[in-house]
Amino acid sequence: MTTEHRHIVVLGAGFGGLGLTIKLREAGFDDIVVLDRADELGGTWQANTYPGCACDVPSQLYSYSFAPNPDWSRTYGRQPEILDYLRTVAERHDIVRHLRLGTELLDARWDDEHTRWRIETSRGTLTADYFLSAAGIFAEAKYPSLPGLETFAGKTFHSLHWDHGHELTGERVAVIGTGASAVQFIPEIQPKVDSLTVFQRSAPWIVPRMDRPTLGLERLLLRRLPLAQKAIRGTWYTLIEGFGLVGFVDNRFRHPYELLGRMQLRRQVTDPGLRATVTPDYMIGCKRAIFSDAYLPALDQDNVEVVTDGIAEVRPHSIRTTAGAEIPVDTIIYGTGFTSLPTAFERITGRDGRSIAELYAERPQTYLGAAVAGFPNFFCTLGPFGAAGNQSAIYMIESQIAYIVDALSTLRSTGQHRVEVRERVQDEFVAEMRTRSADTVWLTGGCRSYYTTAEGGNAGLYPNWSFEYRRRTRRFDAANYEVSA
Repeated sequence: MTTEHRHIVVLGAGFGGLGLTIKLREAGFDDIVVLDRADELGGTWQANTYPGCACDVPSQLYSYSFAPNPDWSRTYGRQPEILDYLRTVAERHDIVRHLRLGTELLDARWDDEHTRWRIETSRGTLTADYFLSAAGIFAEAKYPSLPGLETFAGKTFHSLHWDHGHELTGERVAVIGTGASAVQFIPEIQPKVDSLTVFQRSAPWIVPRMDRPTLGLERLLLRRLPLAQKAIRGTWYTLIEGFGLVGFVDNRFRHPYELLGRMQLRRQVTDPGLRATVTPDYMIGCKRAIFSDAYLPALDQDNVEVVTDGIAEVRPHSIRTTAGAEIPVDTIIYGTGFTSLPTAFERITGRDGRSIAELYAERPQTYLGAAVAGFPNFFCTLGPFGAAGNQSAIYMIESQIAYIVDALSTLRSTGQHRVEVRERVQDEFVAEMRTRSADTVWLTGGCRSYYTTAEGGNAGLYPNWSFEYRRRTRRFDAANYEVSA
């Protein structure tokens, strides 16, 4: 039986995978298959369906530059609308036929003898000349370890796996975690529940979101004047890029942003005791700041309590804290975020037999967040040092897409087939990232987050301006690679 062979296999049907496929098609590549374990395209935007799920980057910027949408209904797109946008783009660019949904990657190994990837999936085996990963970083739920959880008689679920069939009305609910997802769903469930206990390890910085519905006249103008839409996109890009002043230029630039957060606290939280509890004790930017106008008012309601004590034990109908308090609970919801790497990286093995996840466990390492030494004919989006803390992920993804497509186009034009970043080049890049990260607010701001490794190093954010990153990825730099026929 002949094993199916494809020229290019793309992993992931979210923003990265769909964008890659569109641009590969435009460059003349057509023998492409896109694998995704989900039964629907959309990546994180089909996986996360919790109440209030929305993007924290304005939609005019959190969208493809080559597929502008003048019809966003709000400043910040909500999950259903973002998913509809991705469906529309995929259909308009005729890439649905490349999708192989409901297909999970089980194993991918480089075959040096035959210069190809051997890929095992839940629906069979295939080989590929090039393997491109666009697996997302917000697709694997992270759970806390809670003593006694197995004895709990109520319902438990993670925000990533929201149980829409479970009715919360009148229930006593505990939310563990105060990350971006929890900040979005807490205001949605607070009016329904009898009591809401929020277990907070560290208070997030909350700054005004200023979300609003867009007017019909605005949408009409954007459809008629595409340059106006570009101008709005550029304005948002500039405003968000400015956060880099705090992140990696000088943390003294944080003061205006912190003032904004403190003003939000004073305006929205009337109880002085609660205000003290939810005031962050670290520099803004040290971990992800969150845009919300609804979270703090929800915490200030009579049926909500914010608990900063740790959880000593989960009992059949309650949670006991380290301070000895026992809190009656019917449902536990985890707002504890996501794992730092896609599970797929544990299943992608290079020429020396090690997986990407094993390399990452040693230290975060890639070249430009797009290539990995020891992994020939492999590229990825949003790899370590390919994500920015001060810019839309879509901007970074589009930079990587342009780089990857140019790499494959260069190989095609020169008649060469094997490509691998030089280990020396990758080491120099990682050393540059570590040096530039030393004084960033992510490492010196007084907190721990998924921005940092267990040892306190940079977990993979690009410590420079996103426009500088785009300059570096505008063209494939073949001299930094081992390239052969």
